[in-house]
Amino acid sequence: MSSVYIGTSAFAAAVLGEGLAGASPALRPDLVLTRPAAARGRGRRVSPTPVAEKARELGIAVLEPERLEDAADAIAAHEPDAVVLCAYGAMVREPLLSRYEILNVHPSLLPRWRGAAPVERAIMAGDEVTGVAIMRLVAGLDAGPVCAVEATAIEHHDDFATLSARLATIAARLLLEALAGPRAYVEQDERAVTYAEKITAADRLLDPTEPAVALERRVRALHPHIGARLANGLGVEAARPAAEPLAAGELVAREGRLLLGATPGTLELLRVKPPGGRAMDTDSYLRGHAI
Repeated sequence: MSSVYIGTSAFAAAVLGEGLAGASPALRPDLVLTRPAAARGRGRRVSPTPVAEKARELGIAVLEPERLEDAADAIAAHEPDAVVLCAYGAMVREPLLSRYEILNVHPSLLPRWRGAAPVERAIMAGDEVTGVAIMRLVAGLDAGPVCAVEATAIEHHDDFATLSARLATIAARLLLEALAGPRAYVEQDERAVTYAEKITAADRLLDPTEPAVALERRVRALHPHIGARLANGLGVEAARPAAEPLAAGELVAREGRLLLGATPGTLELLRVKPPGGRAMDTDSYLRGHAI
């Protein structure tokens, strides 16, 4: 089977490695398209995308066009039997939409959490389940008909890293099943649509006017790739609700523990990261910092 794979993120790289490229040589894509190398991370070093790195590791040809439409001729030259898109991070436009049946891999139970941050938003919202949907790409944002779906529970200890890894494994298998066919598409219920907006700086803030249980979910949803933080800039990598009552916004060090009053409840900060510093357990942090 001749195929082309389009993706950008670490999730898309995992699906590529575990799915198309990992299943058998016959399913290895002939071409991978991804976003151009860009300045990334705190050092702002220019780096290729995770998908570009994975494809080169696998020995697959890579193109990094500024606009996906600019690669239309290169895709056509491979005469693909299948075109797969996963977490590319930009809209796909004509002529590609009309020319191919593009299978889009999306880590949510569509129509819930269409958009850029479905894994984070599912954890933050306290959803008990999420999953993976394979749909046909259309012009609307994640609005295409679905041909395969599988759910998984969101465990109380799941953070972005553990949940996205599990979803990538499901996505890889589900994608292979969808490609094998036959594919029967079902339109999404527009009445049930919710949107997973891109994570912003405001989403990172642990606001004490929110309940402690919601703040704990926010910490898990943003760990380890983005990170939650207090208003004073202290990063929070792990936390849990605590029994001690505190006033909302009160930050207290108590016997090697660091507690934040919320509304309602109290959040215990278990692992923190000072601005510009390394992450450490709270007891170690408190030995060198006054609260």
